Amino acid sequence: MPESEQDQAPQGIDTTKPSVSRVYDYMLGGKDNYEIDRQVAAMALKVAPDAPEAALANREFLRRTVHHLAAEAGIRQFLDIGSGLPTQGNVHEIAQSVAPGTRVVYVDHDPIVLVHGRALLAVDATTTIVEADAREPERILDDPKTRGLIDFSEPVGLLLFGILHHLADSEDPAGIAARLIAPLAAGSHVVISHFHNPGQARPEVSEQAYAAEKIFNEHLGTGRWRTREEILAYFDGLELLEPGLVPLPEWRPDQDDHATQGITYHTFVGGVARKP
Repeated sequence: MPESEQDQAPQGIDTTKPSVSRVYDYMLGGKDNYEIDRQVAAMALKVAPDAPEAALANREFLRRTVHHLAAEAGIRQFLDIGSGLPTQGNVHEIAQSVAPGTRVVYVDHDPIVLVHGRALLAVDATTTIVEADAREPERILDDPKTRGLIDFSEPVGLLLFGILHHLADSEDPAGIAARLIAPLAAGSHVVISHFHNPGQARPEVSEQAYAAEKIFNEHLGTGRWRTREEILAYFDGLELLEPGLVPLPEWRPDQDDHATQGITYHTFVGGVARKP
């Protein structure tokens, strides 16, 4: 680790251990990452050279879905679980460009996300950041900051971008999603993006997914490329919007998209559903 990076790291940030958020930041071309994160990213890039395209596709999926929820579904409050490091086009910026005053609660437990988030995301009385783990739904839902901005008697946009695939099977990600969705009012919408293993439908892609999963679990702690059926289970009881669960660039693409198709194209999927 270069001494300069150790000196520049915010207090409390361990620069000797990789962070999912910082690796993702690196893939997006950000600067809030350290040598250890770039080393893990390099390993991932050997398996999937177009991984930065997948990261970009996820940000573009966020932009399109948040805009849809604000502009078309009339959502005026968002709960973003596992928000990650601030980057261009954050949830509150997108939603408030449609409807000023839209309220956004960001949730993360990564120390560096909290450092930057408190400075850049909690910009005014309409936004805040809550320190909590996705594995603790009730803590998130009952946090005074959450309750201060989110009215659970009104529709909510629950955002689960790239978070459920970092929960192990033993942690019951479907159950966690269900506990987050349960208190939401009718008319709420849920957005999920998730690593995907297409299995025998695309053997070469499936092999790459398994290789990437191995790297994640050896160096970042968690990462599961799940089947289509496993991911669809997160939407049980909800009305999945067209075009359904699809590779991220295929969810209502627009002219502002830039992500291109590569081997990771079919290993990152997403969908949006409405609570009836």
